[in-house]
Amino acid sequence: MPAANITLDPAFTIAPVNRRTFGTFVEHMGRCVYTGIYEPGHATADEDGFRKDVLELTRELGVSVVRYPGGNFVSGYRWEDGVGPREGRPRRLELAWQSVETNEFGLDEFIRWCAKAGVEPMMAINLGTRGVQEALDLQEYANHPGGTALSDLREQHGASPYGIKLWCLGNEMDGPWQIGHKTAEEYGRVAAETARAMRMVEPDLQLVACGSSSSAMPTFGSWEQTVLRETYDFVEYISCHAYYGNDDGDTASFLGSAVNMDRFIDAVTATADAVGAELKSKKTIDISFDEWNVWYGERSRRTDGPGDQWEVAPRRIEDEYNVTDAVVVGNLLISLLRHSDRVGVACLAQLANVIAPIMTERGGPAWRQPTFHPFAITSRLAAGQVLRLETDSPTISTAKYGDITAVDAVATYDEGKLAVFLVNRSSEGPIEVTVDVSRAGVGTVAEALIMHDDDLLATNSAEHPDRVTPQPADVKLADGKLTVTLPAVSWTAVSLAG
Repeated sequence: MPAANITLDPAFTIAPVNRRTFGTFVEHMGRCVYTGIYEPGHATADEDGFRKDVLELTRELGVSVVRYPGGNFVSGYRWEDGVGPREGRPRRLELAWQSVETNEFGLDEFIRWCAKAGVEPMMAINLGTRGVQEALDLQEYANHPGGTALSDLREQHGASPYGIKLWCLGNEMDGPWQIGHKTAEEYGRVAAETARAMRMVEPDLQLVACGSSSSAMPTFGSWEQTVLRETYDFVEYISCHAYYGNDDGDTASFLGSAVNMDRFIDAVTATADAVGAELKSKKTIDISFDEWNVWYGERSRRTDGPGDQWEVAPRRIEDEYNVTDAVVVGNLLISLLRHSDRVGVACLAQLANVIAPIMTERGGPAWRQPTFHPFAITSRLAAGQVLRLETDSPTISTAKYGDITAVDAVATYDEGKLAVFLVNRSSEGPIEVTVDVSRAGVGTVAEALIMHDDDLLATNSAEHPDRVTPQPADVKLADGKLTVTLPAVSWTAVSLAG
């Protein structure tokens, strides 16, 4: 059996675990909101129409922050349509996803839902069809204590100040598909003007400028440079978005997707630092990786049928995830944690139904997709400091990324508790991994779980919600050495204590 060796020491750290790493994303797209998190009349619905089964799963998932309301949706969104009495809210054509938006669920409902889910709101601003004044209006309604037209309107709607601190200045404005698509120069100017004005009201806001919508965009790199030259002094984050799939059948490269994420993060931080040096700034711009997931363009269940255009909450990209997808998601989380020194926010897109870890049916059950489990386990176990690891692993060949390590790993350490997350990206067979934990002062294995199945395409469903679940992992701890057998295409989490 091939072998790999990992060495760690709690004295050698990268950065503290950032709870905002475990964010997700709720967009008015498909069934994410309607029949996803919100379904009045459902057997589990509470007084606000929120599905309590989905709220429970959201808390189990360990979500820390939720980005809202988009996504492409936000670039044509009028926030004031979704506040106040529901009977007075307008129905609108929603251009991004070719549907009808009822506005039954809006900002007021989202903030109440966040409070019940125990998550921080991350609000996106429309800089596609709107601009500085509309952003200021939204900020006044959401955050100002009172005594002005819009803050008093919020009070009339029965709400105290929402206190939203984390804001996205638009969404994917580099994309020609975006409503109100802009050049880097155009976007950089309006983002800077918006950020400057918002800070006149609340200097302590945390703002995210739009980076490239993927590293494959032809303007990648130059977009970040131009935007940051305009916004550097006014924002904390530049965004990254990335989706990975296996539409071409290149499973080896798909399993190596985290290599692309690593390179993407490194490239954007290098670009941001270069702009900072050019501007002679002592400030550091970090990354908001506020859209990431596995997404299958070819096999997505995109619509209910050919006649679903301009309907309310039609099915959109409801991918059915399998064991291999869960392994890749677990590896992408390893990448995000490994970059905790620069990734300050990350959002798995999306939360319910739309390429999501949680699935529901209208009037029916909610269940966990296989990708739910590595996210929930990592969120629960990762704590304290992210450690620097030295890894000696066999390699595998991939068409997209060349030779990569078969074993990838990250570890966190918190007051005598160690968590190690490992993935075997090889489809050839098991690998025995030895982790030297002698410097961590741990003596017992508290928990060891694995995501693996002989059927790499196994999925969960409403009828079989627990077909794919974490299982006990084969681990041993002796003489300061943790030995873990990683089957082919598997993700494993081990928690150790003193």
